[in-house]
Amino acid sequence: MLSFRAIGTIGGSMRRGLAAFHLFLFCAALAATASAQPAPDPGAAEKRFAQMMAHEHGLDAAAVLQTLHGARYQQSVIDTMTRPAEARPWKDYRPIFVNPRRIADGAAFLDANRALLARIGSQYGVPPELIAAIIGVESNYGRTPMRYRVLDALVTLAFYYPPRQGYFRSELVQLLLLRSAAFPYAPDELMGSYAGAMGWPQFMPSSVAKYARDGDGDGKIDLWNSLPDICASIANYFEAFGWQTGAPVALRAHVAANARNIDPQGLDPVYPLQQLAEWGYATDARLDPATPATLLRLDGADGPEFWIVFGNFRVISRYNKSPLYSMAVYQLSEAIAAAARAP
Repeated sequence: MLSFRAIGTIGGSMRRGLAAFHLFLFCAALAATASAQPAPDPGAAEKRFAQMMAHEHGLDAAAVLQTLHGARYQQSVIDTMTRPAEARPWKDYRPIFVNPRRIADGAAFLDANRALLARIGSQYGVPPELIAAIIGVESNYGRTPMRYRVLDALVTLAFYYPPRQGYFRSELVQLLLLRSAAFPYAPDELMGSYAGAMGWPQFMPSSVAKYARDGDGDGKIDLWNSLPDICASIANYFEAFGWQTGAPVALRAHVAANARNIDPQGLDPVYPLQQLAEWGYATDARLDPATPATLLRLDGADGPEFWIVFGNFRVISRYNKSPLYSMAVYQLSEAIAAAARAP
């Protein structure tokens, strides 16, 4: 039989255990409540934004504020922004986009739209397979669902995502200025990605304003349903950023045992090929030794990969600044071209 002292000791332990358990439940409930709470109302920030739109762009402040209040906060937008695919190493990123299914679909897309892509490619000087690769990466040839209203995504990021709210507020400004005879869509009707990118090409509002084109001649730009508009807009984007017809994009480098360790910052082609060769990075291609390029290191499945990349690679990066993105687009375009040529 247990003594009164033992019973008291056990009772004290149980009380302490229950107290700790109750504290745990309280903290868990508090955390759940905090995560479930709606985002704070930016109120004053929205009013200042509406007043700025009226002062700088001539829009009606009350109408702008009404549009903003019609937007719905999307927590999943914030969650996705914190875990981008580009944070993965190349060995994990590449299979997402350069895989047998996407290559086969890209080749089928190229074959099915060969005349259209050839016409637009010739007009803008951009390879048809590159246009197909962009569509493949950005929207999986139109299969990727547009889950978010662009207005919801941009308002969420403009007012509730401090790390990049300046950028997304500028895109929200452009969204509210887009409506025109050529782009006759109300802001709250447009569907896109979690970041507010629109249509098959995944153009942000500023890109729609600057680079979207009417490829079918109907007087409107439709990036969701018109393949001529979609393809012409992508090609015009690359031409505008300086795509050089027939120029190299990227070449695998042969690395000498005594190669100099260099770590270029960015993708600007700042080294002549001859300089890179003297530092121990060469290619088999017969190119002018003065051709500007830079070096890119990727963490491949079999270890480090070194690539010599050129101005056209930098142009691809204007679509998405990640070098992983640019390399995936380039390699997918090469694979699409090879598969489409196969009998």
